[in-house]
Amino acid sequence: MNKLIITLEEGKKVNAEYKGHVITTDQPQPTGENSAPAPFDLFLASIGTCAGIYVKSFCEQRGLSTDDIKIIQSMEYDPTKKLVSKINLDITVPASFPVKYKNALIKSAELCAVKRHLETPPQFNTTVSTT
Repeated sequence: MNKLIITLEEGKKVNAEYKGHVITTDQPQPTGENSAPAPFDLFLASIGTCAGIYVKSFCEQRGLSTDDIKIIQSMEYDPTKKLVSKINLDITVPASFPVKYKNALIKSAELCAVKRHLETPPQFNTTVSTT
């Protein structure tokens, strides 16, 4: 079983240790110090960066340059639920990018593991234990 160790730091900082890395989070001002991304910001960034890994791999496998490729991620919010209702990923490529690969590039981005987990969400189980 994979485990993240979450520690509660000073102020509104919360850290996660996972696979030898410490992921630092904070809340924006005025609640926190804005010294690190907020947890929800990391969640949103994980979607676009995950798609980016697949896009990069797709291009590298075909010998295509990734220098001028970007993914612009935008979110639409449901004001009633106060939740993100739609996430848009726009892969921008240079004019020289081969047209024949555009649909395949979209399909490669959609293989993102983060996106696939959102489509079939895991169950959550929260408990309290004593040390």
